[in-house]
Amino acid sequence: MNCTTEQQTLLEHYVKKILAAPVYELAVRTPLQPAHALSEMLGNQILLKREDLQPTFSFKIRGAYNKLVQLSDAQKASGVVTASAGNHAQGVALAARELGIDACIVMPCTTPQLKVLGVRSRGADAVLHGESFPFALAYALDLARKTGRTFVSPFDDPDVIAGQGTVAMEILRQHQGPLDAIFVPVGGGGLIAGIAAYVKYLRPEVRIIGVESEHSACLHAALQAGERVVLPSVGTFADGVAVAQVGAYGFEVCRFCVDEVVTVSNDELCAAIKNIYDDTRSITEPSGALAVAGIKNYVARTGAVGQTLVAIDSGANINFDSLGYVAERAALSGALA
Repeated sequence: MNCTTEQQTLLEHYVKKILAAPVYELAVRTPLQPAHALSEMLGNQILLKREDLQPTFSFKIRGAYNKLVQLSDAQKASGVVTASAGNHAQGVALAARELGIDACIVMPCTTPQLKVLGVRSRGADAVLHGESFPFALAYALDLARKTGRTFVSPFDDPDVIAGQGTVAMEILRQHQGPLDAIFVPVGGGGLIAGIAAYVKYLRPEVRIIGVESEHSACLHAALQAGERVVLPSVGTFADGVAVAQVGAYGFEVCRFCVDEVVTVSNDELCAAIKNIYDDTRSITEPSGALAVAGIKNYVARTGAVGQTLVAIDSGANINFDSLGYVAERAALSGALA
């Protein structure tokens, strides 16, 4: 990867922020776990970065805590407001409770009840508004202006990006041998920007591959257009990544650090949820299974063999009553494969 001096400076800026991020005051170092059945099936070594094992069952706690802990005393006293499809919401709720900050969280009306209860059980005020994330976001920004609370972006913020980037720091420390590619789920781009900045600065030969739902592929659209675009609509099956526009800070990194973006269908996500369950006996939410679905898509398309591929297993906040549909679609996908 040939970077300009300006781009190299940007990466160095994020690496320093990642190394200094105090996320382990609340987040945990998650295992990088071999997926033996998946590896055998695909003919490659597949490693799962188990972010579903975080205290809020999602990587989002990293960025949320890193942002909140760095607020000024005045900002903490005024409280925070955010918008989230659910995982960032729970991260902000837990971080705010630990830091004694009042938190108001706007969530789409379509948010799984499990995530709404997760926010309220951690002491934050959950406000349901709009049919999808863009509507919740607009309402939360207006609320911040009217109340004087600090808006905490779920992805479009350097401190949030740096918090998420600690995932990459752990991966490179946990696996110091050959590493061909890291597959990263993409919603607003905070996670992939943090991972890409850290990895491309230290191990530029490692490919960074984003994976998006075909119903909310905002990074793919932005990279094709050469600028951020707003999708006319987004699907909500993979609710954790149902974002219409990639963040500005994240796109600044992704436009020169992301090697490829793969898009996958809902049925591919359901099949990937089953693959993860077969290997780990854990149940992943649709957005959490994006990276595994992306690896399967990538291997089938490229014929890759003998590579070491990491998938970020990003979250496990799925409503129990969704599992019947997931199992049905996974079975159908298997029958058609």
